[in-house]
Amino acid sequence: MSNPWDDWDHVLKVDPDKELLDGETFEDVCRTGTDAIEIGGTLDITAEKMTRVIDAAAEYDVPLYQEPSNPGVVIESPALDGYLIPTVFNAGGPFWITGAHKEWVRIDDLDWERTHTEAYIVLNPDAAVAELTNADCDLTPDDVEAYAKVAERMFGQEIVYVEYSGTFGDTETVAAAHDALNDASLFYGGGIHDYESANEMAAHSDVIVVGDLLHDEGVDAVRETVRGAKDA
Repeated sequence: MSNPWDDWDHVLKVDPDKELLDGETFEDVCRTGTDAIEIGGTLDITAEKMTRVIDAAAEYDVPLYQEPSNPGVVIESPALDGYLIPTVFNAGGPFWITGAHKEWVRIDDLDWERTHTEAYIVLNPDAAVAELTNADCDLTPDDVEAYAKVAERMFGQEIVYVEYSGTFGDTETVAAAHDALNDASLFYGGGIHDYESANEMAAHSDVIVVGDLLHDEGVDAVRETVRGAKDA
């Protein structure tokens, strides 16, 4: 059975708590060439902010996914192609592994057909997601490889997400995770800021995720990362 992301190279993550650059629109965002748009953020996320972005991007022909940070911001919208639910495998406690998810499944009429999980391995200790989840980021490439195997082979995860969030990661570590997987897709996020960084990390992963660049430098910079990912 194929998954939507099997043909992706590039995902653009839009933080609903952040603004676009002056003069740029969600039409511009949707026409960067990215394979999919993921709407999500770690801090100060509300249902209203999520809805604003979903509605703004809905009319354009780009796959649209929500990555909710907590059950209270899950939006039911026909514009969404699905939901990507993070589970942080190296979290410091069970809440971000199964605890939050126990609350997610209480949602009335949860759309299981459109709901997918992402096995996060968080590796930047200074990132908000690392602090929020109390993640153990002091991991060797061997540790990350083992987490990737646990995610795929023991927990049946179809996405393993190596997250450096805000800083460019160690290619040896990312490659170790990628090589550990048989069928799952390796997503990489963190520090992608131009053609070269996108091209380099795309060579060690299946899908690169670009986020802050959109809000910091704009759609032209994002287009360069799309080009880098496609050329890898």
